[in-house]
Amino acid sequence: MSVDLFADAQPLPEGMVLLPAYASDPGRAAAVWEAVQAVVAAAPPRVMHTPHGTMSVRLTACGAVGWVASAAGYRYVAQDPERPGPWPALPAALRRLAAQAADEAGFPGFEPDTCLLNVYQPGDRMGLHTDKDEADFRWPIVSVSLGIPATFLVAQGQGRPLLRLLLQHGDVVVFGGAARRCRHGVAPVPAARHGLVGARRINLTFRRAR
Repeated sequence: MSVDLFADAQPLPEGMVLLPAYASDPGRAAAVWEAVQAVVAAAPPRVMHTPHGTMSVRLTACGAVGWVASAAGYRYVAQDPERPGPWPALPAALRRLAAQAADEAGFPGFEPDTCLLNVYQPGDRMGLHTDKDEADFRWPIVSVSLGIPATFLVAQGQGRPLLRLLLQHGDVVVFGGAARRCRHGVAPVPAARHGLVGARRINLTFRRAR
């Protein structure tokens, strides 16, 4: 399923849906932001070191498992390696947001068991990659953008131009089906400031990891 929400926009790949300002809807915005702040306070975002170097983006997680990286590779773990005990629980407001967005995009029944929070400062970026550490690829990824805008990059295949999608505060991208294993990333985040989030972009990605 794909939805072209703007007549002058590039068409999205099959299986990718953009829901503009979905997370900033007045009916859910306050609860979502309160939940994000609680997770970040309980498990502060940290630098991740990967087999390919150090990530500029800081990461944390909530839910049954969290994603971690090291020189040895990538994996999901139930215990936060930088704090005693498990990751913070996935707040009900965030779980509800992800499930409703997935349903709106044509992927009913999605129940995430983890949410990864990526915190970008101006200049931070995310290289093109594929989310492939999850156990079941039938479920989509639900990606929520908060704070300063960023350009979401999607590699559509050999010989095709890179799709560049400008995401604003509250925008949600859902990708599943044919788009589930697409290579995607984020261009360097511009210098800016958002009235609620400050000089940051916080990206929430909901997955079914196990």
